[in-house]
Amino acid sequence: MATYDHRLSEGGPVAGSMDPAVRVSGLTRSFGDRQVLRDVDLTLARGEFTALLGRSGSGKSTLLRAVAGLDHTTVGTGEILVPRRVSLVFQDSRLLPWLRVLDNVVLGLPGDGAKERGRAALDEVGLGGRSSSWPHELSGGEQQRAALARSLVSEPELLLADEPFGALDALTRIRMHRLLRRLYERHRPAVLLVTHDVDEAVTLADRVLVLDDGDFVLDLRLDLPAGRDPGDPLFQRHRTTLLGALGALSDDRTKDPKEAS
Repeated sequence: MATYDHRLSEGGPVAGSMDPAVRVSGLTRSFGDRQVLRDVDLTLARGEFTALLGRSGSGKSTLLRAVAGLDHTTVGTGEILVPRRVSLVFQDSRLLPWLRVLDNVVLGLPGDGAKERGRAALDEVGLGGRSSSWPHELSGGEQQRAALARSLVSEPELLLADEPFGALDALTRIRMHRLLRRLYERHRPAVLLVTHDVDEAVTLADRVLVLDDGDFVLDLRLDLPAGRDPGDPLFQRHRTTLLGALGALSDDRTKDPKEAS
């Protein structure tokens, strides 16, 4: 089995770079005879919010798991440089059912002030009054809020999010978009968000990558004003560009493009 190098940076500049939070070089990943990632290179700047789009099976989650260092059983090669403080958020909140909400948020957090920091993080996500609740007493949206609090309480340099809002209803998802963007602007980690939703990518990210057949086919910088109004012609232009890169635009344009996102 081929190996790869997954290294932690000390937080200082990397020679020959723009001080990236993440640098991926020559990354390949295979499942059996199928190569999912093909010699991928990627650099994420510190404080940059990047969304990763692609059709099912394009390698999005495989790339995120590689950056997170969670794919040790996968065949592959390449080099991955990441910061020391990395947090993850998944579609499932992954709260431990036998711990109360506050204890979930501060799990593994060192120091005497851990619970004070945990309470502050819960306040930030609007759950200040639910610290002593059990996870099953929270709604799906509240569980994801708790997961966000847990991911940010350690002040990560890199936040990895794998479709964190995919299981939520449409209204709750919109609220979570606003919350995540607000938390990002306050804490400024580098973010790599995997999503199937084009609107979500344009609403949240400042850069969108499209992955297809194991490699990037588009790297789009979004120059949108604050507020991210879906009715803005520039928002719609970016949306159309991304749908085109995903092969989701029909010739007659009669199909609702959201069906393809």
